[in-house]
Amino acid sequence: MGKQIGLSEQALADLYYALLLKDIGCSSNSARMADAFAADDQVVKQHFKFIDQEKLGKPNREALTFVWKNVAPTANAWNRIRQIYRMVRSPGNLTAEMIEARCERGGVILHKLGMGIETCAAVYSLDEHWNGRGLLPDHLVGHDIPLLGRICSVAQHLDLFCSEFGSAKAMDTLAGRAGTWYDPDLVRAAESLHQQGILWPQCEPSTDPGTLQSAVLALDPGSSTALAARDIDVICSGFADVIDAKSPYTYRHAVGTTEAAVLISNAMGLASDRVDVVRRAAMLHDIGMLGVPNTILDKPGPLTSEEWSLIHRHPVLSQQILSRVGAFSEIAVLAGQHHESLDGRGYPSRLRAEQLSVEYRILKVADVFSALMESRPYREDLSPAHIQQQLALDVPHRLDPEAVDAILSVLDQLAGLPLEDIPGMSADAIPELVMVEPPPFRFGASAR
Repeated sequence: MGKQIGLSEQALADLYYALLLKDIGCSSNSARMADAFAADDQVVKQHFKFIDQEKLGKPNREALTFVWKNVAPTANAWNRIRQIYRMVRSPGNLTAEMIEARCERGGVILHKLGMGIETCAAVYSLDEHWNGRGLLPDHLVGHDIPLLGRICSVAQHLDLFCSEFGSAKAMDTLAGRAGTWYDPDLVRAAESLHQQGILWPQCEPSTDPGTLQSAVLALDPGSSTALAARDIDVICSGFADVIDAKSPYTYRHAVGTTEAAVLISNAMGLASDRVDVVRRAAMLHDIGMLGVPNTILDKPGPLTSEEWSLIHRHPVLSQQILSRVGAFSEIAVLAGQHHESLDGRGYPSRLRAEQLSVEYRILKVADVFSALMESRPYREDLSPAHIQQQLALDVPHRLDPEAVDAILSVLDQLAGLPLEDIPGMSADAIPELVMVEPPPFRFGASAR
């Protein structure tokens, strides 16, 4: 579509990265969605994509059907009604809150990653509607909505509806929303491409995922440069923000694990290049948790065997995701190992001590320590005395004695030392998520 309407090469490059990263803010509303619906947030979000959002909050059949289908789906009728009542009585507009969290967070993270203003604005404005009735962020109207955001919105619609119902239904629904949800000129551009038979190659539901991935990579603008160490850490830190936003119980877990891992590394005398590896692995080790529903992550009671199987899968997902980045090959291995134990009783591969590196041992202790420092849905955070006791119980069968001694030796530093004073944890290494008010990618709101 971008080429069809004559976008410049720079605009096409901005559009490419906006499309790849448009959902980067989605983890920030997962916990709220799971709590409101008492259901798997990933399933609810999938169903949410196909309804007319402008009808939500108003009495109509489509909205009522969506709510009844998705609220507490495994509960009995009475409990489902109670959950719906709780949702209706909650303050504010749930749908608007979900969209605002996603758009705002997505734009901020992209800005932190150094993406251009046009890319950030496209992601931020993804849920605006042509008629100004989008449910946030700014209720922009028509051409006030950034052009790349309008294109992303149309492309997202086509992909979702084609994947679920086929290309004919995708085009029919798109045409039906021209002038209300979508820019009519972009709808006409999509219709022209559809009629020429060049809109859907490698985009049909039957397309092999590997073929689709190759096609997407072939669209890369090609303006690649070697990344400096700081650039790599900015990327790691940006995605750590995505991971930590997944649950209120882990909102600082990546940062906490990283602080502990760097302190342990320094106490054990690791060379600076190995500290870099440990630091980056600590920031990204739980990226696979993005694939676990919040109904499991935030569950206050014991998990079922099926739920545990999903938890046990997250290190595998972490390794699979990170291994797609060549420069992260070692980080990927460490992330895949962070739930192994020295006695071979960990998961997913039941590795034993002789198979596990010193970097793994540091990451493992840092991860356990950080988790003990945090509240969980099934317990409060522990006192320093209880943390030391728990760590001692896990030595040497689960945790490395030297790494545990190292974290205990710097316990006071973790409690009171400013982040920037920890060697290897300077602002240059892990830039803070700074929110600029208003964000530079945010546009003035138009009248509804």
